[in-house]
Amino acid sequence: MEAFHIIISIVGACIPSIIWLFFFLPEDEHPEPKRLLFLTFGAGAFMSLFVLVVQYVFQQTLVATYQNFILLIVGLAVIEEVFKFFAAHWTVEHDPNFNEPVDGMIYMIVAALGFATVENLFVISSSFSIISTATIEIIVSTLILRFIGATLLHILASGIVGYYWAKGKMKHSVFVSVTFGIIIATFVHSVFNYLISEFQDANLLIYPSIFLITAVFFVLVDFEKLKFDEEKGSSLTSEPKP
Repeated sequence: MEAFHIIISIVGACIPSIIWLFFFLPEDEHPEPKRLLFLTFGAGAFMSLFVLVVQYVFQQTLVATYQNFILLIVGLAVIEEVFKFFAAHWTVEHDPNFNEPVDGMIYMIVAALGFATVENLFVISSSFSIISTATIEIIVSTLILRFIGATLLHILASGIVGYYWAKGKMKHSVFVSVTFGIIIATFVHSVFNYLISEFQDANLLIYPSIFLITAVFFVLVDFEKLKFDEEKGSSLTSEPKP
């Protein structure tokens, strides 16, 4: 039964990420190598383990000292956004396939999905100990909430960072641009977490949902902006003008 428990947890954790992956990949008209997508996904998943350690230290030091809720949600958000960027950057920054503006968003989203999958795994595996009708219902409801909530949040926040990563590479000011992107992503991440904590009643979940839907619109617009840059001949590998 323990092996079945593990299988159910892994499959359940992957389902939201797989669905969103097939939703966003078509935004790239020139598909990326499956090998590189897999490595980026794995890097995002692997980086989540470092995030757990850093967030634990953060909560035991600064948060424990100042006892500030806003510091908590902002701090946890910025840690996740920074490490998700590190995962994508570490994997594709020097790869020749990372050459089109849209690639920045695609690889950041894939890294975010790897990260979110590990989160989903922890949440689902801790939600049941035996298989029964009741636990199946819990798993399904958890998956739905993670699909339209936390998993989508990670995608959108990382998509924003990916947009500014691409813009920074085109303008040859990656550090400044990515820093700005992480600030915006942290804001989105923090606002969503705040709304979830304030409106926990099922009837009030419409507020964080509206916030995410709005963010989806802006991220899709960012995709279109980068596609327009590609049509103009912009590349991530072009040399700066003298």
